[in-house]
Amino acid sequence: MDVNKKLQCINLIDYVGDWKEWRNNLRRAVSVGKKVGMSEQEIEDLATQIGDFLAEKVCPATPEEALLQEMWNTASPEERQTIAGLMVKMSE
Repeated sequence: MDVNKKLQCINLIDYVGDWKEWRNNLRRAVSVGKKVGMSEQEIEDLATQIGDFLAEKVCPATPEEALLQEMWNTASPEERQTIAGLMVKMSE
């Protein structure tokens, strides 16, 4: 990765610790969203927006993160919505 690109992105692990912690944080966020009355569609829409941010601003630190970022970047808006919905369902 280009040095300038590295300087422009955020290392995700600094914010989430690891995949298990990230999934637990997602699980809690989905639970809170449901408790305050958000619909499944609203939660998926928000997850899609977060995915857009992460794909643009986060440096993949693992091969799995790089694969997820590549999938996200090549997906259509509808496919991104599907990926986000699957991640939400995986967290439940």
